[in-house]
Amino acid sequence: MDSAANIVVLAGLVIGLIYGAVGLLSGFCMMSSLRGLWAEGDGRLVRTYALAIGVAIAASQLLAARGLVDLGKSIYLQPSFSAPVMFLGGLLFGYGMVMSNGCGSRALVLLGRGNLRSFVVVIVLGIFAEMTLKGLIAPARIAMVQASQATAKLTSVPALLSAAGLGEIPSRMIAASVLGAALIIFAFAHEPFRKSWGQIAAGLIVGVLVAAGWYATGYLGADDFNPTPVTSLTFIAPIADALQYVMLSTGSTLNFGIVTVFGVFAGSLATALATGRFHLEGYQSPRHMLRSAGGAALMGAGGVMALGCSIGQGLTGLSTLSLASFVAVAGILAGTAIGLRGALRVRPLAAA
Repeated sequence: MDSAANIVVLAGLVIGLIYGAVGLLSGFCMMSSLRGLWAEGDGRLVRTYALAIGVAIAASQLLAARGLVDLGKSIYLQPSFSAPVMFLGGLLFGYGMVMSNGCGSRALVLLGRGNLRSFVVVIVLGIFAEMTLKGLIAPARIAMVQASQATAKLTSVPALLSAAGLGEIPSRMIAASVLGAALIIFAFAHEPFRKSWGQIAAGLIVGVLVAAGWYATGYLGADDFNPTPVTSLTFIAPIADALQYVMLSTGSTLNFGIVTVFGVFAGSLATALATGRFHLEGYQSPRHMLRSAGGAALMGAGGVMALGCSIGQGLTGLSTLSLASFVAVAGILAGTAIGLRGALRVRPLAAA
């Protein structure tokens, strides 16, 4: 592994460690945020998520405007994509997230705290993600994408503004300023959130971590002969890759995504042990385990179809201001709403 690749791997590990610690201490999670808002009337966590998105957009677009990172090399801004498949994938992911009581990144954080239910979620999610990427489900996914994909000349909000006559950098900064400011104002307009210093810190840190991921892979990992894929925080494919690496590491190489997964678990574990939060817990009924595993399967398959999860699309994808990411996130929000409030609402298990 060359020096640039080593730097990217080290950066991924540090980013993962920080995210794991912050995730454990703050409860950072899209599903928990929406449940708190819709079911309990507590809007603090959703404001934390909004702040993270706003900071991620502002910082990531600033890096791009200064020419430090080419976001166009990421999977989120590719000209050909299938909006129907991405929306459907987001829908499946969102509903599965409710069934499993959290997304893939949250499962890694809870696993570090000793939650053995999350071990099942991580394993099943990784298996179904790999099946959808390269295995039994892959042919069906590929056929669906080929039948519905389209090629777009304009793939992002800044590209739309640029096509209207604005320059590339002004378009990028205007879009980032308006959307980022709107999200940050939304967050701080809520008085209970303004008093929650821990949640404010969590939103700021996670948003900066997204930009740090772009900087690590897009700038530090830039190499004319062996470039690192330009990416940032995301957890569906990396969990699958990490699972495969654990089993078949001989001849394989570590990458940003794999070490981020390991880092999140290690950061959460170290924080849980240091703060006395570590305790083992598991399932209390077979029905609970079945539902949790079913949700993980939907997240694994849906996350691959959507090209990301509630973090991979909900934060990292949106930080690129990709139009495709807005489609995927709409699907995730719709699936979560159906699971929390719709006719197919996932009801609590009395025996769980």
